[in-house]
Amino acid sequence: MMLQDGATQLLCLTASSGVPLFTRGASKQLPFSVIGSLNGVHMFGGGQGVVLTCSETQGGGKVVWRLFQDSVILIAVSGGGDGGVGSSKEEEARLQRLLENVWGCMVLVLGLDELVNVRNVERLKRELRSCFSLIDELLEDKQEGILGNLTHCADSLVPPNPALFQEAVDGFAQAAESEFGCLVVHGRIATATEKWWRLAPQEVVLLSALIRSHSASGSASCDYPIFLPHGSPTVAHRLLRFQLLPGADVCVLCGPTPSLHGAETGLVGRFWSPLVETLRECLAVGERCLPGSVSVRPDVLALLLINRETRRAVSCVRTSNYHYDDPLLSRARCWELLKLFYIFSTSRYFTQEEPLCVSTEEKAQRSNTEDFPLGFSHQPQQCYLVTEECKSYGLQTPQHQLFLLILPSVPTFALRTLATQTLSDIVAATGF
Repeated sequence: MMLQDGATQLLCLTASSGVPLFTRGASKQLPFSVIGSLNGVHMFGGGQGVVLTCSETQGGGKVVWRLFQDSVILIAVSGGGDGGVGSSKEEEARLQRLLENVWGCMVLVLGLDELVNVRNVERLKRELRSCFSLIDELLEDKQEGILGNLTHCADSLVPPNPALFQEAVDGFAQAAESEFGCLVVHGRIATATEKWWRLAPQEVVLLSALIRSHSASGSASCDYPIFLPHGSPTVAHRLLRFQLLPGADVCVLCGPTPSLHGAETGLVGRFWSPLVETLRECLAVGERCLPGSVSVRPDVLALLLINRETRRAVSCVRTSNYHYDDPLLSRARCWELLKLFYIFSTSRYFTQEEPLCVSTEEKAQRSNTEDFPLGFSHQPQQCYLVTEECKSYGLQTPQHQLFLLILPSVPTFALRTLATQTLSDIVAATGF
């Protein structure tokens, strides 16, 4: 294969001329001749009325193509490797989602006009550098517990005092002449205004990634121009971010006013100083994402709970293995298996809501390839998978999707009861 196992490389070219705009990803870059060939075969297919979306190499790698706005073509090249519970189908789904998100990042930072009406290729190359940190985060996908890039659901944290935070966020946003505000704790949304939740799911996910990126830089505040890929792709807004405590940030989307200094000196202290101790309690929830009032059975190694109506998700991995002392199943491996089981379930059994950036033609192309679910006369509601490392169980209801990694010692016949009880306990305690 052209790349080492497990590596993914991203190529971006102009659709009209095939001029490379950037490459990101694997340390071993593909030769220019290979890049030209990958673009050429896609262009040849288009000239013959054939849309080439995916191909597989002899070495088990994948190549996925996507054309956006007849202006930019993105190509993802995967080196294959150990897919765990995944397969060729799951890898294709992962790469397609990656390309959707990369295009969304480009629109978020530069706006649609700059990408569609390319007047100067060299200038566009320079401007695209401002997207690299976000794109690299999507490619590396190494931040444990952040699954929104894959699920297109907002990675969330359930605070111990949600009403207090909701009141503070609503008041802060209103004072900042905005209807869009959110509180982010450990990179996850703890609470947000109603209008923030009405943004397209991909926009919420990408904004969260941008906030995490700026928070990791160590700056106390920032004023950053952004475009909303679906809601406002051609008109810029301002993203104001303020660090309340290390790990806790409040953000608003606004227009020309207020100024960064004015909001920082006149609004942050007024709304958030009285909540410092409450914020510390929220920070203590940490990567568990659920307050202490929620009890999760000790034989659950990891969970991902999605609210399908609000497009929010909470996820966690047990901090202790209790009586399960397998050194091979580390926290990192649990997160990896959870992602793989999610892809496995949604690509074969459960429904995964279509992202807004998928055109009618692309939906038709996907439906032609997704023949596995067509063998069912009904919509599957549950699925499970047994491997040497753990047992996995998925549960789907009209409002929720729950994905669990469970100790292999738990009897298979008991998985359904365990999953149903886990969902009931979390919803009853949090209202999630």
